[in-house]
Amino acid sequence: MLELDSVTAGYDRRAPVFHGASLTVAPGESVGLLGPSGCGKSTLARVAALLHRPDAGRLVLDGTEVRAWRHRAPRAQRTAVGVVFQQPRTAADPRLTLAELIAEPLRATGRRAEAADRVAVLAPAVGLTPDLLGRRPHEVSDGQLQRACLARALTLRPRWLICDEMTAMLDASTTAALVAAVETYRTEAGAGLLAVGHDRVLLNRWCDRTVDWKDCLAAAPGPNLTRMAAPPYARTDRAFRHTVRRTPQFRCGDGGT
Repeated sequence: MLELDSVTAGYDRRAPVFHGASLTVAPGESVGLLGPSGCGKSTLARVAALLHRPDAGRLVLDGTEVRAWRHRAPRAQRTAVGVVFQQPRTAADPRLTLAELIAEPLRATGRRAEAADRVAVLAPAVGLTPDLLGRRPHEVSDGQLQRACLARALTLRPRWLICDEMTAMLDASTTAALVAAVETYRTEAGAGLLAVGHDRVLLNRWCDRTVDWKDCLAAAPGPNLTRMAAPPYARTDRAFRHTVRRTPQFRCGDGGT
C-alpha cells in the first residue's frame, strides 16, 4: 500500500501549500488525483515520490513508514517509485542522449552493465525508434522526450508509478500512446499508479477511480476515495477512445511525437 496520511506540505513552514491531505493507492491499482492548477496536488505527488519532505503527516510505503526523503531515503524505497513529470525539458539533462537518459537510473545505482539490454526493451515499448536514441533533448520533440522520460521512470521496474500531469503538454495521439505504455507495464508488473492531472475525461477513462483534490483534503479515507461521475464531455471522451484504439503500437508519428 502507498498511503499518505494527514500530510501537510509546502515550501515555507509558515505558509504550507495544503493541510491534512490523505490518499491511498493499493498494489496494482490506478488512482487519479484531479484538481485545478496551483492547488497543491503536484506537491503531494512529490511527497509520495520521496522528493519532498512534508511538514507533518505520514507516508507509508509497502508497510514501512518513510522517515527520510531524497538521497537520504534508503535505496530500496527510492527505487520502488518511478516518476514522470509534466515538463520533460526541465526533467531531462540536456547533455545526455535519449539512450543515456533512459539508462540514467541504472548508472546511478551501479548497474551500468544492464543498461544496453534495458534500453533495448524499453525504447520500443514507449514508441522510440533506434534513430532517436542517439539524439539529445534539443534534437527531439516534446512528445519524443516525454516518451524517453517515461522509459526512464520504468527502468528500475518500480512497484509504484507517479505521473504528474504527464500528458498535459502533448497531443491526443501521444497521450494515448503513453497511457497505453503505462497500462502495459502495470499489467505486466502489477504496479500501482497515481496519475495527477486536471483533465477529468482522461483520468476517468484511465484510472480505476478518481479522487477530487477537495475530497482528498477533507480527509476520511473511505467515502472520499470514490469514483467520479461520468463527465459530460461526450465528444472529447469519444475522441480519446478512438485515439487509444488507433495507437496500439506506440509508434512515433511523422510529426515527431
